[in-house]
Amino acid sequence: MARAKYDCLKCPGYCCSYPVIEVKDKDAERIAKHFGLSLKDAEKKFFKSAHGYKRVMRRQKDEHFGKICQFFDTTERRCTIYAARPSTCRIFPGEGHCGYYDFLKFERAGQEDETYISTTNHSGN
Repeated sequence: MARAKYDCLKCPGYCCSYPVIEVKDKDAERIAKHFGLSLKDAEKKFFKSAHGYKRVMRRQKDEHFGKICQFFDTTERRCTIYAARPSTCRIFPGEGHCGYYDFLKFERAGQEDETYISTTNHSGN
């Protein structure tokens, strides 16, 4: 298996800001179980149908990206349901390489600031 060429712990959560984070049936069941809720209650509380998908994560406001997954801690910049996260999140970015992380490393080196966050507003505004 190829070694990952990124470090999520040094990222502000760019992938969590995507407008569509699909939640498949098994994912919804896992998240419901994580919170001790019925699937029906979890559906109402955590998900919505949007962008042609049966179920996507609801989002919250975020100072850097406009909106971000509701389960993302915007202070610590970490997923709060990591063990129960959807399959979409589990397989991201795919080939062991994250383009945003590469860009972020480049920008931080250029800015000479290890905390610099290059932002993209996905809020649609």
